[in-house]
Amino acid sequence: MTFTLRLVPAAALVAALAALPALAQTTPAAPEGNAAAAPAAQPEILPDVVMGQADAPVTVIEYASFTCSHCAAFHTDVFPTLKSEYIDTGKVRFIQRDVYFDEIGLWAGILAHCGGDQKYHAVSGMLLSQQKTWLNAKSGDEFAANLRKMGAAAGFSNEQMDACWADNAKVERLLATFQKNATADQVEGTPTFVINGEKVQNQPWDALKAKIDEKLAEAGTAPAASN
Repeated sequence: MTFTLRLVPAAALVAALAALPALAQTTPAAPEGNAAAAPAAQPEILPDVVMGQADAPVTVIEYASFTCSHCAAFHTDVFPTLKSEYIDTGKVRFIQRDVYFDEIGLWAGILAHCGGDQKYHAVSGMLLSQQKTWLNAKSGDEFAANLRKMGAAAGFSNEQMDACWADNAKVERLLATFQKNATADQVEGTPTFVINGEKVQNQPWDALKAKIDEKLAEAGTAPAASN
């Protein structure tokens, strides 16, 4: 079953970080006195992390949640073919946009972004391909331990992971970016694809391939040769 999108208030998800033991170890200090707080500035919207050539004729955007089993299946069963036949050949530029509709997905998303743009796709792919392993937990302590194992496998130290999970400003930017993009594209579930501006629901690879080839034809580019 495809998950249905729930636009959870950003403040609620930021607060939920404290619910997972041994992740972020610090919280912002409470304001002193009774002085009125200044209006909060709107979080910065983060740019997309792009895989593929900037001038590729077709852009494929995937809205994915790290806790969505169908997203994990796409990255295990379909994405390798998409990458080899379309992204690596310069026909498609691929963008993954995180969807955070639960706290665990947010914690995983923060970890995916912990190494910056250069490591995002590698860490994201690892989290999705090994989803059944790290998501198999019965308590917050187990989730924390599992995610730390994934982070260690990605080359992060405990100090790096602590810093990422404690960076509330970055978390707010991730959440604001998710909310803005998912609302603009009217995303109702994951995975959802936007192919050259057209929203496409999750479907078998043959159907997605046909849609990509259709967009390539519109751009005057031949379809990819299947391996």
